[in-house]
Amino acid sequence: MTSQVSSPADRADGSDGTRTAGETVVGEQRGGPGQHGAEKEVRRLDRVIIRFAGDSGDGMQLTGDRFTSETASFGNDLSTLPNFPAEIRAPAGTLPGVSSFQLHFADHDILTPGDAPNVLVAMNPAALKANIADVPRGSEIIINTDEFAKRAMAKVGYETSPLEDGSLDGYRVHPVPLTTLTVEALKDFGLSRKEAERSKNMFALGLLSWMYHRPTEGTEKFLRQKFARKPEIAEANVAAFRAGWNFGETTEDFAVSYEVAPATKAFPAGTYRNISGNLALSYGLIAASRQADLPLYLGSYPITPASDILHELSKHKNFGVRTFQAEDEIAGIGAALGAAFGGSLAVTTTSGPGVALKSETIGLAVSLELPLLIVDIQRGGPSTGLPTKTEQADLLQAMYGRNGEAPVPVVAPRTPADCFDAALEAARIALTYRTPVFLLSDGYLANGSEPWRIPDLEELPDLGVRFATGPNHTLEDGTEVFWPYKRDPETLARPWALPGTPGLEHRIGGIEKQDGTGNISYDPANHDFMVRTRQAKIDGIDVPDLEIDDPGSAARTLVLGWGSTYGPITAAVRRLRSAGESIAQAHLRHLNPFPKNLGIVLKRYDRVVVPEMNLGQLATLIRAKYLVDAHSYTQVNGMPFKAEQLATALKEAIHD
Repeated sequence: MTSQVSSPADRADGSDGTRTAGETVVGEQRGGPGQHGAEKEVRRLDRVIIRFAGDSGDGMQLTGDRFTSETASFGNDLSTLPNFPAEIRAPAGTLPGVSSFQLHFADHDILTPGDAPNVLVAMNPAALKANIADVPRGSEIIINTDEFAKRAMAKVGYETSPLEDGSLDGYRVHPVPLTTLTVEALKDFGLSRKEAERSKNMFALGLLSWMYHRPTEGTEKFLRQKFARKPEIAEANVAAFRAGWNFGETTEDFAVSYEVAPATKAFPAGTYRNISGNLALSYGLIAASRQADLPLYLGSYPITPASDILHELSKHKNFGVRTFQAEDEIAGIGAALGAAFGGSLAVTTTSGPGVALKSETIGLAVSLELPLLIVDIQRGGPSTGLPTKTEQADLLQAMYGRNGEAPVPVVAPRTPADCFDAALEAARIALTYRTPVFLLSDGYLANGSEPWRIPDLEELPDLGVRFATGPNHTLEDGTEVFWPYKRDPETLARPWALPGTPGLEHRIGGIEKQDGTGNISYDPANHDFMVRTRQAKIDGIDVPDLEIDDPGSAARTLVLGWGSTYGPITAAVRRLRSAGESIAQAHLRHLNPFPKNLGIVLKRYDRVVVPEMNLGQLATLIRAKYLVDAHSYTQVNGMPFKAEQLATALKEAIHD
């Protein structure tokens, strides 16, 4: 879903807590699905954080996705945080089975899904129990009272009902029998009670759409398309959605609704759509293949949270995309490397456990010096770890997780939308320097979403490559031959020769090759030369200088991040600056090689703080390479940093 923004860029000077959530009270008559038009109080807010929570079978991700899509079409800036259990179907009504979706939307530029929800929709006791600790006092809680039976409450440890024991007195609680109301609204559809109950998430979506003045037409169209083969189910869901909207309009319990104006001043002019990190990355890979005029080949094995890329790319055969779902991780990358040998833009997607299995073939790609993109959507580890939770703990694996000296460039996107540009950059490096490249995203970016300006074609880089077409070396006797390891003097890249090209036959394999000729060589001096040359090729990759955000150049503390910590770090920095603190910020996209000015930048500051969702991997690299006493601030709880948490830690660092 896209929306047009025609105003010039005018980014807000505060967000994610630096602006007070101000309210303006107005009165108006509203029309909608039921066209009741009753006059109710309307309060205008600058931002809202909503969390939908329920059982993993309650459709919370779908509900959140639909609310997000309508919010994007309305023109708000937004950021989302889906959070779902790893179990395919955890026992119903239990804490391990709780699924949630948090959405932060605003009339100005925001960076994170928000630290804490202003509104919690709890579909059952487990959802309330699992999320209540995150909800600030005074916030609104909408509770599906139908699910608060004694047995359901006992299952999650409630000895007494939280609806009756006073434990929720500090909140604005709205008890709503969502299940009963949904079943009643669908009584004329001839559905069983169980079938009707499944639409309660649409009732909740309709109610929240009324509360926050979200568009409704898109959701109704979506439901009819989704259930096109079962029109009776489609119409039942539409009816439940409308019933929820009408309930909000008519009930006395919801005397107030809210407006959050479009964020037209936060965006440059253009056409925007809501996009998740994995979708943006998929589109970036397709764009890279078109800009390089190469077929795109994905050799992959399904693994959370990377599988969505395989699903998405399989839909785009019309762009010359070929996807291969292999029987295991090793076969997936082997097929991708073969496709690279054959002249494709080759990609393999995985998460941390899959990288471990692919490591030998990555080393082979280093030796062959062929372009290959290794997309690692990081998750909690080690081993199987936390499949549906986020982490940044594969950095050292990407840097060093192979036998021998096997250097590989590493690129990391910073936001969901930035995954598009990071994919293009990873492809540029792979194709230009004939090397495998790691693209390190993570579960937070992969599943989160934000507005993305669709770029014009002329904005995309030219990634065109030249294949070898004939001999490139003349022997002493005047014979012209093809040397597969005769390098470009500027990039140190070897020629890319397509198999089957007459006269360009050459050896391929993992045994060390002789410089130039490509013949198998066990000569110690040659091996030393080839190892150092491959390292020099990576060290010489052209990457932009690191940009520093240091207004006034007065800060003595630098916060240095990489990857998905960008949003929380930037939000925290904004909070500190709005409170009068002086702090500098820099964020790395290129982790191997580092930007050439990084050492100079680091030594400019008295203190360098590195927040990471690991135990200090980037900080370790910084200390080793630049002899800078980088201070780690870390967490590995499967969740992204909160802005307030980082702001507190950084303030302590400033004044330590």
